[in-house]
Amino acid sequence: MAQTMIGVIGGSGLYEIDGLEGAHWQDVPTPWGAASDAILTGTLEGVPMAFLPRHGRGHVHAPSTVPYRANIDALKRLGVTDVISVSACGSFREALAPGDFVLVDHYIDRTIAREKSFFGPGCVAHVSVAHPTCARLSDACERAAREAGITVHRGGTYLAMEGPQFSTVAESRLYRDVWGCDVIGMTGMPEAKLAREAELCYASVAMITDYDSWHPDHDTVDISTIIATLGANADKGRALVRRLPAGLASGRACCPHGCDRALDAALVTAPERRDPAVVARLDAVAGRVLGGDAAG
Repeated sequence: MAQTMIGVIGGSGLYEIDGLEGAHWQDVPTPWGAASDAILTGTLEGVPMAFLPRHGRGHVHAPSTVPYRANIDALKRLGVTDVISVSACGSFREALAPGDFVLVDHYIDRTIAREKSFFGPGCVAHVSVAHPTCARLSDACERAAREAGITVHRGGTYLAMEGPQFSTVAESRLYRDVWGCDVIGMTGMPEAKLAREAELCYASVAMITDYDSWHPDHDTVDISTIIATLGANADKGRALVRRLPAGLASGRACCPHGCDRALDAALVTAPERRDPAVVARLDAVAGRVLGGDAAG
C-alpha cells in the first residue's frame, strides 16, 4: 500500500496553507524548468502534504505563463499522489453564487498558447481524459467543504479560456447558453491533462468570485470585483484543506477509477524507437511504465 501525499495547487488568493508541521519551502528542479515557486512541504494530521502557489507568491505568473509541466512534475517528484487544484472562477449559473465552491468534473479547453503534454516526438502517448477529475478525491473535497460550512456544488463543466482578458458578453453567452458550461477560469487546462499523464489523482475546486459577463443584473467582471471576493474564498479554501487529511487515509490503495494507472496502455512508440533524451525527462511522470528506459 502506497503512502498518501496530498498536493495542493493554490490559485489566485490562496498563497499558503496553515497548520503544517515541519513546514519548509524547497525548490524542486525538473527537466521542464522551474516550477511556479518553491513548494511548501510538511505534514497535516500526520499526512504528508505539499503546497504550490500556481502563480507564485506575489502573483508573478499570468495564466498563460504558468509552468504547468514543471509544476506537475515537481509534485510527482516529491511523492505526491493526490492533487487538489483550488482556483478562482466565474459562474455561468445563477445558483452558483460568488462565495460558493464547485467541484468540477468536466472541461472544455479553449487554451491555445500552452504546452499540454509531457509526451511528443521520441515518445508518443495518448492518455484518456474522458473523465478528467477523480471522483474519489472529489468525494473527499466535498466532505471537507461541507464540514467547513462551505456551500459546495458537486459537478460542473469548466470552460478553460486563454486570458488574461476576461470574456466578452458574446463569449460569455456562448459558453453559458450554447455550450452549457457552468464555470469559467484560466488555469484548469492543461493542468488536469498533465496530472492524468503523470498518473496523479486530480480534483478541481472552483471558488466562485463573479458572474462573468452574461448576467444582466450584475456588472461585467473586473479585477476589483474578484479581489473583493478572493479574501473570503481563500479563508474557506484553507478551511477545506485543513480537513482533507481526515478524509484521505495515510495508507493509499490503488485508485478505484484508475487514475494512477492511466499510462498502462497509453504509450505507442516502440521501445527500440524511443528517444533516450525524451525518456530521461519522463523519469518522474512516467517512470512506472518506462522502467529501465527512464533510468537510462
